[in-house]
Amino acid sequence: MPLASLLCLVVAISDGDTLTVRCGAPGAYQQVKVRIAAIDAPESRQAFGQKSRQHLARLCFRQRATLQPVDEDSYGRTVAHVRCGSTDVATAQVRAGLAWVYTPYAESRPQLVALQRQARSSGTGLWSQKRPLAPWDYRHRRSQR
Repeated sequence: MPLASLLCLVVAISDGDTLTVRCGAPGAYQQVKVRIAAIDAPESRQAFGQKSRQHLARLCFRQRATLQPVDEDSYGRTVAHVRCGSTDVATAQVRAGLAWVYTPYAESRPQLVALQRQARSSGTGLWSQKRPLAPWDYRHRRSQR
C-alpha cells in the first residue's frame, strides 16, 4: 500500500462521483471533498443522476474509505482512486452503468473501458437509454445557456 493512501470515513455523498470524507486523528479531523478519479457520473438533474448517487451512498456512506490521491481539480477537490471497504468505487459505478469512464484519468485503469463496453452492450443503468448524454456534454450545454 503506497504511503500516500489515506484512511478516511465517508461523511457525505454529493453525487455519483463526489464524496466528502473525514480523515486524520480524532480531534484533528480534516474534511476533504473527493472527486473519484477515472469516472464521471451523470449530474444530479440528468437521467440516472440520483440512481448513481444512491449507488455510491450504498457503497460508501459511513464506510471507511481508502484514498489514493492523484490530483486536485479546478474546484479544489482532491481527485483520488477510492475504495470503500474492499470495493473499488470507480469499478463498481462503471460496472453498474452509473458512471462514464473519464478518459483524462483513466489511462492507468484500462479495465474500466472494458467494463463500460460490457455495461453498454447489456444496456445496464444509463446505457438503457437510447442516447445517453455524457455529463461533460450536459455541463457544456448548460454553460452555453
